[in-house]
Amino acid sequence: MKNVTDSFVSLGHWPSAGSFGFNTDILATNLINLSVVLGVLVFFGKGVLSDLLDNRKQRILNTIRNSEELRGGAIEQLEKARTRLREVEMEADKFRVNGYSEIERERFNFLNSTSKTLKQLENYKNETIHFEQQRAINQVRQRVFQQALQGALGTLSSCLNNELHLRTIRANIGMLGAITD
Repeated sequence: MKNVTDSFVSLGHWPSAGSFGFNTDILATNLINLSVVLGVLVFFGKGVLSDLLDNRKQRILNTIRNSEELRGGAIEQLEKARTRLREVEMEADKFRVNGYSEIERERFNFLNSTSKTLKQLENYKNETIHFEQQRAINQVRQRVFQQALQGALGTLSSCLNNELHLRTIRANIGMLGAITD
């Protein structure tokens, strides 16, 4: 570091005739030189600095515009998503309500159908019981009739002789003849 400082100090001691150098004596520097340097910097650097600042300003404004557009698009998409969510929630509620009412309707229909089926089965059972009772009664009647007929035939066979038999036949023929006239 000392070498760098020494080289600047040695530059300050060069003869000033026709040469350029740094004057390290701060008190000996000329205000005119400083004002000329600042003037040149302002004159030539003003356009460059202004262009750089304008470019930077345009990039920042474009970024802000893009951000605003993206923000607007995001808000629009958010609103669409909220609207769709509300629609889906309403549909879900409708399906839920319809589902419950459909379940109740099916339950009611099932209970009615089961009740009708039970009534039909009860009717079939009663009809079957009545039919079986009639069949049993008819079988008993037939049996009683057969036994009565056999008893009557037995009684007739034992009590009947030929003369009584002929008289009975003639009497029945007479009654039949009277009915047909």
